[in-house]
Amino acid sequence: MPLQEKAQIMDAEGIRRALTRISHEILEKNKGTQDLVLIGIRRRGVPLAQRIAAKIKEIEGTAVPLGMLDITLYRDDLSKLGYHPVLRKTEVPFSITDKKVVLVDDVLYTGRTVRAALDALMDLGRPQLIQLAVLVDRGHRELPIRADFVGKNVPTSRREIISVYLQEVDRIDKVVIDEPIV
Repeated sequence: MPLQEKAQIMDAEGIRRALTRISHEILEKNKGTQDLVLIGIRRRGVPLAQRIAAKIKEIEGTAVPLGMLDITLYRDDLSKLGYHPVLRKTEVPFSITDKKVVLVDDVLYTGRTVRAALDALMDLGRPQLIQLAVLVDRGHRELPIRADFVGKNVPTSRREIISVYLQEVDRIDKVVIDEPIV
C-alpha cells in the first residue's frame, strides 16, 4: 500500500527533547536507577531504549542494563503475517526478576504489541513492576493498556499511519503522519 506523507510531527531535535524528558521522568518515578532495566521492543523500540539508556547514564553517571525483546511469536495476529514470520533475537542478558522494567516502543496504538511484549517478558522472569515508555501515543486502544512515559500524544484517525524514522535504522530522525494513497 503506497503512502503519502501528510505531516511531520517531530524532527530530530523534537525526538531528542522527548527522549530527554522521558529519561528524566523515568528517573524521577523510579527514584533513580536502583533495580532499573530498559528493554526495547524490536525494531525501533531498541534504538529508542539505547538512547534513553545513554541519557540516563549522562544524567546519573550509572549504566542501566539494556535488553532487546522480539515479540513475533507472541503476536495474536501471527497467522496473518504469513507462514514464515521474520524472527529476531531476544537479548536480555540479565535477570528481570524483582527488577523495575521499562519497556520501550516507538508507537502505542491498539495495545496489542505491548500485550505480546508483556507475555514475552513473563517468560523471562517476574519483574517487580513493568512500565511503558513510547515516543508516540496515537490513541485507538483495543486493550486496556496505557503508557507511563509518552514523548508526544498525537490524535489520529484509524486511516492515518504514524511512521517513526530513526537514524540507527532509517538514516534519518523524524516522525510523520502518513495516509494511504487511494
